[in-house]
Amino acid sequence: MSRPTSGPETYASAGVDISAGDRAVERIRAKVRSTFRPEVIGDVGGFGGLFALDPGRYRHPVLVASTDGVGTKSMVARALGRYDTIGIDLVAMCVDDLVCHGAEPLFMLDYIAVGSLDPDQVVALVEGVAEGCRLAECALIGGEMAEHPGAMEPGEFDLAGFAVGVAERDQLVDGSRVAPGDVLVGLPSPGLRCNGYSLARRVLLERAGLALDAPAHPGSARSLGDELLEPSVIYAPVVARLLRSVDVRAVAHITGGGIIGNLARVLPPSTSAVVRRDHWEVPRIFTEIQRRGDVADDEMARVFNLGIGMVVVVPAADAHRTIDLARSGGCGAVLIGEISTGTGNVVLR
Repeated sequence: MSRPTSGPETYASAGVDISAGDRAVERIRAKVRSTFRPEVIGDVGGFGGLFALDPGRYRHPVLVASTDGVGTKSMVARALGRYDTIGIDLVAMCVDDLVCHGAEPLFMLDYIAVGSLDPDQVVALVEGVAEGCRLAECALIGGEMAEHPGAMEPGEFDLAGFAVGVAERDQLVDGSRVAPGDVLVGLPSPGLRCNGYSLARRVLLERAGLALDAPAHPGSARSLGDELLEPSVIYAPVVARLLRSVDVRAVAHITGGGIIGNLARVLPPSTSAVVRRDHWEVPRIFTEIQRRGDVADDEMARVFNLGIGMVVVVPAADAHRTIDLARSGGCGAVLIGEISTGTGNVVLR
């Protein structure tokens, strides 16, 4: 234990630099403002974010809220010293939960905890969140930076946030109309998103001893670091487009728990989902994790998205239109299975 020094103590001597926080806020102000929608009231720096919901746009509005973080993907970002994309991941984790209920994302707030406040690091993190909000067409209306000396080491950070959306009550998507004969449309994910990083790091970095600047796999032009920091696709705008155009009966965001755990959350108890694993190409990063860690098929399916970040359930008659609309919106889509009579479970074949 260090001995106390003589002389007056300050917050800075205890490890908290208020001036650094003020500098960071000034630098992110313009980026945050760039996400504002017409409903945003006030400016950066208030005690709360203000958003004027227009009641004239809705008959029976329901607010939908979601909160999440980026998990141990933050450790990869820290190891590489690259903080400009992980904010996109945070937005994806939050807003893509909202659209599973048929909600339009309205606004978001973030929370950044650091061991020692580095304005460059914080600015890069918030710029990523702002970029994610622009992609999701929602406003970043507030946030918090907290310096935790002693609890976190200098350079360490954690990133979390929450988002709020709105949906018409009679247009909420809850899976209750899913029926045998419906089909599953998968929206591809090129990477891990924010899930399974504890296992991925253990296998690739600790067990296999790979370096983040080494090729992601033999013959790859991308580094392992690039592969692991692949930003999450933000599906919200494409799913919103589908909600307006086809009979969407359920939407499942494939995060922790994989396809099996998340798709089961939207199935009526009298149905089952049959997922055809040979209907899409699993990204190589997943096969590398499985091969190098000797991970069982069931464990891979329970932990990772395996290349499908969102599943949309629609009637069979809407399958081709759903795929065409998603692709024309810039998001690949593929038919990956169907709904059958069952007991609320998901079967991978």
